[in-house]
Amino acid sequence: MTAPASTYRIQFTPTFTFADAEALVDYLDALGVGALYASPLLEAVPGSTHGYDVVDPAKAREEFGGEAGRVALAKAVRQAGLGFVVDIVPNHMAVDAVTPNRWWTDVLEHGQESRYAQYFDIDWSAGALLLPFAGDPSGEQDHGHYRLIDWRRGNAELNYRRFFDITTLAAVRVEDPEVFDATHDEVLRWVREGEVTGLRVDHPDGLADPGGYARRLAERSGAWVVVEKILGPDERLPASWPVAGTTGYDALREVCGLFVDPAGEAGFTALAEEFGVPTDFAAVEHEARELVARTILRAEVRRIAALVDHPDADAARDAVAEVMVRFPVYRSYLPEGEDAWAAAVAATSGGPAVRALDEQVRADPGGELATRIQQTSGMVVAKGTEDTAFYRYTRFVALNEVGGAPDRFGMGAEEFHRRAAEREAGSPVAMTALSTHDTKRSEDVRARLAVLSEVPGEFADAVRRWSAEHPIDEPALNLLAWQSLVGAWPITADRMAAYLDKAAKESKIRTTWVDHDEEFEAAVAAWPAQVLDGPVAGEVAAFVDRVVAHGWSNALGQKLVQLTAPGVPDVYQGTELWDLSLVDPDNRRPVDYAVRRSLLARLDEGWLPPVDDSGAAKLLVVRTALRLRRERPELFRGYRPLPASGPAAGHVVAFERSGLVAVATRLPVGLAEEGGWRDTVLPLPPGEWTDALTRRPAAADLASLLDTYPVALLVRGER
Repeated sequence: MTAPASTYRIQFTPTFTFADAEALVDYLDALGVGALYASPLLEAVPGSTHGYDVVDPAKAREEFGGEAGRVALAKAVRQAGLGFVVDIVPNHMAVDAVTPNRWWTDVLEHGQESRYAQYFDIDWSAGALLLPFAGDPSGEQDHGHYRLIDWRRGNAELNYRRFFDITTLAAVRVEDPEVFDATHDEVLRWVREGEVTGLRVDHPDGLADPGGYARRLAERSGAWVVVEKILGPDERLPASWPVAGTTGYDALREVCGLFVDPAGEAGFTALAEEFGVPTDFAAVEHEARELVARTILRAEVRRIAALVDHPDADAARDAVAEVMVRFPVYRSYLPEGEDAWAAAVAATSGGPAVRALDEQVRADPGGELATRIQQTSGMVVAKGTEDTAFYRYTRFVALNEVGGAPDRFGMGAEEFHRRAAEREAGSPVAMTALSTHDTKRSEDVRARLAVLSEVPGEFADAVRRWSAEHPIDEPALNLLAWQSLVGAWPITADRMAAYLDKAAKESKIRTTWVDHDEEFEAAVAAWPAQVLDGPVAGEVAAFVDRVVAHGWSNALGQKLVQLTAPGVPDVYQGTELWDLSLVDPDNRRPVDYAVRRSLLARLDEGWLPPVDDSGAAKLLVVRTALRLRRERPELFRGYRPLPASGPAAGHVVAFERSGLVAVATRLPVGLAEEGGWRDTVLPLPPGEWTDALTRRPAAADLASLLDTYPVALLVRGER
């Protein structure tokens, strides 16, 4: 296994194909990228802009250019000396009626007698496959091997495992060797032929045996493998998994937290309480998980409860739901993770059904009951926390991120250094990330929002004024809207309206994806244009003008830290310049690579750009760090904090690798208010040091070192 120096994530779509990516390879090479990191490339539902809805795992996607296009891209990548990392989706396949999945179609035609019946996770005790349907008021329709169930009647009787609550994505049983082979042979052929050098595994927590899957994949591929495992703040990846690490949401939480001012917590809590937004995250999270377990995932709960050896079916369902709701992390992997299972059980109200469930799971940790409740708990946690609670608990949304902890307001430098050192010791080639296709907002939006933690009073006053003019009649969404508007400014009314529509439905307070409040949705849709066409827009613009430079400082700081700290850093498409995107699909908008090429060429001519709205300063940081990673990997080993001394020592974070020092400004508002760096110094290790960004000899006094940029990247012995 050879890990890439870095990765660059590309979202392939029907309008960004293999040929488009092939034309981009020279740019990625010039940027210093170690490997192209691709979204799923297998045949998917026509028009899909994400690719996680695979319909045929045995062929490259035709809309991207098919096998010929894929081979041409792989050849170009290899000739450039880059790696090629591919995202794979082992948990589920699309069963969309638009393009029939031939395996699923065969199951519909032949039922349990289909050769593919075992490929999908179906409970055949009903004698037929039960599918959702909401088009015929007569209710159920029997089609022999499958029955259509009237979804409008609140029926939970689906009998196939889904990807969360998406009925058009059916789970596949990759724990079966035959199914593993059928779903992986094509991608593994790409690996064997040297066309793919790394694999990113989507949603491993949904699998029956994630550890067993990881071991089989590692053995069969021999590639660098990272898994999209969302770790809790104090959770570690199971030691038995032979993978490089996670896809980096844990690092995201740590890096971003470093630029949030803990002193701002009280002000944001008071603002939320004033507007009626809940401030007890544990309570909000519990309520959201309960809602998910007892409504959208009730079919899964019912199926699991039927396995519990307890005479009261209702009590068994309650026990299953309560244990999953109480998990302190996404899931356990018994016998590994026994402490998480024990904590979930201990947190319940107890009772005979819970005891029966606990005893049965512990007696057979590899049995069907233990398997199903663990793989489903991750669904409850993800849907309940990320996709519901994060849209209800909107006190300070910069913290509401995948893998985040909204109740932990920022992270001190000491804790950050400890965690970075642990990553270097335990998973030095795990992926790290700041923006992904799944993040709730881009890294630069979060960087600007972090500034608000330094000016909570000023922001609160602004929100009071703005809300008086343009309130949203749902407190959590109202507070989310103003933070998002400031974070993503300037933004069009259409983009903002689409974001708020999704946020309102995900929160499930006034409307949902299924049960619509049309009047409320119309009011939310009209809100952005009303704000942007009125005088409040000028106030918002003026407020952003006061914080934007500090946001740029945070953005450069967190990017430098991510790119130089332990791990394999990923750059999400386009984020080498400022990117003010919100949640998908907003973050899948086309990237203007012509602008990026032009700016990169100017940098290579020696231009030192100002820190301005062009984002060229960020490109300078990204290019410089990525090239060093690829050309001088020996610099990126080890980890040692470098403390500053002086009156502003708390406003800098610095660390040494092996002949490389990264320096970043923290909490820039406070730094300015306190009079700048003054005589604060950063004692450097022995040797002559040069800032690779400015190409100047490094000075120990921070006022001189950081007079051009709020960050520095020092290399020993270079001129």
